[in-house]
Amino acid sequence: MKKVIATLIAGLFATAAFAQAPAPATPAAAKAEAKETKAVAKADAKETKAEVKAEAKTAKAEADAKKDVAVAKAEEKADKADAHAKAAKTKSKAHAKAEKTEAAAIPAPVTTK
Repeated sequence: MKKVIATLIAGLFATAAFAQAPAPATPAAAKAEAKETKAVAKADAKETKAEVKAEAKTAKAEADAKKDVAVAKAEEKADKADAHAKAAKTKSKAHAKAEKTEAAAIPAPVTTK
């Protein structure tokens, strides 16, 4: 963006310099000057277009990178949730097994007559 602004300012100074220049003496000189001005304007436009294109490409790459980071974070969160769910399930299975073992280990009450 800074390059675009710098180019526009440079163009402004260039047009100001041409505006203060004395009028050409002959029509041929006027044509040559107009041709030169047109060439400079084309070059500036081409450079500006290339800069804008490069900036757009950079912005797209940044957006893609941010998107990739967001996707990775979402996947990590999902994996974490899955791991947590598995751990909870395993814990509950182990707890149930322990309760079963405790129930089997406790002898039945003995009744005496």
